[in-house]
Amino acid sequence: MTIVDLTPDEEAPPHSEDADGVSKPRRIALFVEPSPFAYVSGYKNRFQNFIKCLREFGDEVMVVTTQEGVPQEFHGAKCIGSRSFPCPFYERVPLSLALSPRIVSEVANFRPDIIHASSPGVMVFGALAISRMLCVPIVMSYHTHVPMYIPRYTFSWLVKPMWSIIRFLHRAADLTLVPSSAIGKDLEVERVTTASRIRIWNKGVDSDSFHPRFRSNEMRVRLSGGEPKKPLIIHVGRLGVEKSLDFLKKVMDRLPGARIALVGDGPYRGDLEKMFKDMPAVFTGMLQGEELSQAYACGDVFVMPSESETLGQVVLESMSSGIPVVAARAGGIIDIIPDEQSGKTSFVFAPGNLEDCVGKIQHLLSNREFRESMGRAAREEMEKYGWRAAAMKIRNEEYSDAIRFWRKKRAQWMDPIRWLLKRWFRLPELTHGGAAGDCAEGKVKPKPSV
Repeated sequence: MTIVDLTPDEEAPPHSEDADGVSKPRRIALFVEPSPFAYVSGYKNRFQNFIKCLREFGDEVMVVTTQEGVPQEFHGAKCIGSRSFPCPFYERVPLSLALSPRIVSEVANFRPDIIHASSPGVMVFGALAISRMLCVPIVMSYHTHVPMYIPRYTFSWLVKPMWSIIRFLHRAADLTLVPSSAIGKDLEVERVTTASRIRIWNKGVDSDSFHPRFRSNEMRVRLSGGEPKKPLIIHVGRLGVEKSLDFLKKVMDRLPGARIALVGDGPYRGDLEKMFKDMPAVFTGMLQGEELSQAYACGDVFVMPSESETLGQVVLESMSSGIPVVAARAGGIIDIIPDEQSGKTSFVFAPGNLEDCVGKIQHLLSNREFRESMGRAAREEMEKYGWRAAAMKIRNEEYSDAIRFWRKKRAQWMDPIRWLLKRWFRLPELTHGGAAGDCAEGKVKPKPSV
C-alpha cells in the first residue's frame, strides 16, 4: 500500500499531548454494526478494546449499534441501541439504518468531534447522513470483505454493484481504516478511494487473556473427545460457509488418529456436524472468558483455511496462546504471518492446496520439539502488539489526519462562496487562513465599492 507523506501545505492540525503521548480528549461517536456486544465476529474484541482504551485516554465516547444485547454503558461509554432487522441473505446478522429522530437527536446533543463507522453495512449510511447533517468529519473502518462473500450466499452478478456501493461510501469518508495491507490493496485496485486516504488499523491482541498458562488437562480431555494423548487440531471462529471449513474435513481425512475441535457457532454448524459425523470431531459451541483461553492453549496446531479474512483475529489469539498456526496465505493473514516469518512463528500454505496444508500440519505434529519452539516464537511475536498502542495511533494520528482532510474539503466547498463574496462585495482574496483572518483583525482593508 502506498504511504503518502504530508506536504508542507497539508500539515496535520496540532494537538497537545500529555506525558504519555495522549492528545487532548475528544468526543467520539462510534457507529458499529452488528453489535460488538452481542454478535460474535472478528471485530468484537477490536471494538471493545478500542472503546476501553479511548475511555482510559479520557475521551467521551458514544456507541450507536443494533439493539440486540446492547448495554446502557460500556466502560463509561454511552451505548444506544437502534431498532434492527435481519439481513435478507444472512438472517443471523442484524442490520439497522440508525437514522431515526431519536438517534439523530442523541448524536446531535453529544456534539461529536468525529464520527467513526464500521463498513460496509446499512448503519454506515446513517452515520454518513448524520455526519453531513452535523458537519462533522467521518472515518470509516472496513471490516467485512462482502464482495468475497456474495458469490457464496447470493448471486455473482451482485459483486460489481456491491463494489459501487463501497466506492460511494468510502469516497464520502474523510479517511478509511483497513485491518491489513492486503485489504488496503484490494480497495486500491477497485478504486474505492485514494491511497492517501487509506490507513491500517494496527493489529492488537490481549496477550494476558490468551496465554500458554491457560493450558488445561481437563479442557484437553473435553476437546479431544476423551483422548488427550492424540494429536489435537483446533479451529476457533464463526462457523460460516464463507470460512472454507469444508476444507478441514479434507484435512482430517488425511490425518488418521488426529482429533479436531471446532470452537464457535454459526449458520454452517449443522452442515459441518453432518459432514464430520462418525469422525473424531468435537463441536463446543461458543466459548467465552477463561474457557476460550483454555481451548486455544490446549491444542497442538491451529488450522485456518479461510481465504476471506480481513485480518484473522483468531490467528493472533492462537499465536498469543503459544499454539502455532497453519493458515491459508490470503487476506489479512499475510500481515500476521508474512512470508519471511512462515516456518518461524507459524506456517502459511497456498490457498486450497491440500497437500501443502497437510504436509505442514504433519511436520508440526510429528516433531514436538519443533512445534513447541515455534509456539514460543509465535508468543514472543504477539507480545509486541497491544491494544493500547493501536488505539493511541488511531486517535492521535489517524483521527487528526481525518480532521485535516475534512477541513481541506470544507475549505474547497467554500471556494465558490468566496468567489461570490469577492465579485459581488469587492472583498480581498480570502485564502485558507491568511487574508480572511487579517481582514477580520483590520490589517487588510476591503476594496471600496464602485
